[in-house]
Amino acid sequence: MYSFKFQNPTKIIFGKGMIAELSKEIPRDKKILVTFGGGSVRKNGVYDQVVAALKNHTFVEFWGIEPNPKYETLMQAVELGRKENIDFILAVGGGSVVDGSKFIAAAICYNGEPWDLIQKRIKVEKTIPLGTVITLPATGSEMNCGAVISRKSTMEKLVLSTPLNYPKFSVLDPEVTFSLPKTQVAAGLIDTFIHTMEQYLTYPVDAKLMDRWAEGILQTVVEISPRVMDIRPDYDSMANYMLTATMALNDFIAMGVPQDWATHMIGHEITAFHELTHGYTLAIVFPQLLRVMKDEKREKILQYGARVWGITLGDPDDRIESTILRTEDFFRSLGVKTKLSDYGIGEDTINKIVARFEMRGTVLGENKTITPDKVEKILRLAL
Repeated sequence: MYSFKFQNPTKIIFGKGMIAELSKEIPRDKKILVTFGGGSVRKNGVYDQVVAALKNHTFVEFWGIEPNPKYETLMQAVELGRKENIDFILAVGGGSVVDGSKFIAAAICYNGEPWDLIQKRIKVEKTIPLGTVITLPATGSEMNCGAVISRKSTMEKLVLSTPLNYPKFSVLDPEVTFSLPKTQVAAGLIDTFIHTMEQYLTYPVDAKLMDRWAEGILQTVVEISPRVMDIRPDYDSMANYMLTATMALNDFIAMGVPQDWATHMIGHEITAFHELTHGYTLAIVFPQLLRVMKDEKREKILQYGARVWGITLGDPDDRIESTILRTEDFFRSLGVKTKLSDYGIGEDTINKIVARFEMRGTVLGENKTITPDKVEKILRLAL
């Protein structure tokens, strides 16, 4: 196991009716910018609960943060936040709203071009504090310091990360997830699954606890998926889903282990060019990445196959392929397709992605051995 430093300052407020706790968590003297997505919170009662909880607070609202939050939209919120002199942000929605709000929190405090914080990785020196109310489990953004932001004008999707952007608190009420479209639930389950894989399926470093913790998350996702995808999900299933999504990306299973993240980086490019749902891109890329990188990941693929899918008999190469097939079958069981061609994406996009990685000098993976030519192999297998 590698040496590491760990600290996660986010307070989790979990359970039925907990949105009311907002009144206690945000100081009365703060002027709040409340950020929202497209309006589903008006239909499921979340908006009314938030407004009721903030009845003794001063706040302004910003609506319209998209899935794959756009820099152009977020800059409108930055302007509003500066104009209103806000000093707290409350993100109400899914991971995109939270990610976008993290960018807003950093950009308001930055005097230069805010995109440079992402593209040039300029160190963030100050942010506006923020809290979240989560309506869609998936990204884990409610308990981590990362954000992924898209820029429409350049068709880029890049990462912003700063310890200053850990939410002060996050409210997770499973009841607000009951009305989610099943397409979004499926994408969230896959995102949770692959978040775990990016930290788990690399190479052994004798991190027994982290391995078992990660495998527990994977097994839980597989176990609860049928009930979560049911047209009338029960509270406990959605509660387990919500907490699992948080635990998959809050730094806990990353302690002392190598990490990959190539599937995400490749998937981000597909989304940047085609606006394809993030979770869907992961289902396309991950199985083919395992096939291309199976020699480097051999020990962990075999371990994953044995412990999660019970694949223990036969030739190791056959077991690896069976494990990959079971993974693909799981994604398809959620109604998610696993080929680029299923979404009308072809060789032209592959060429653009590979060229972009070559231009940036990008190498990916836990060993930095996923070069642009390997990215091309992965994507061609995914056609």
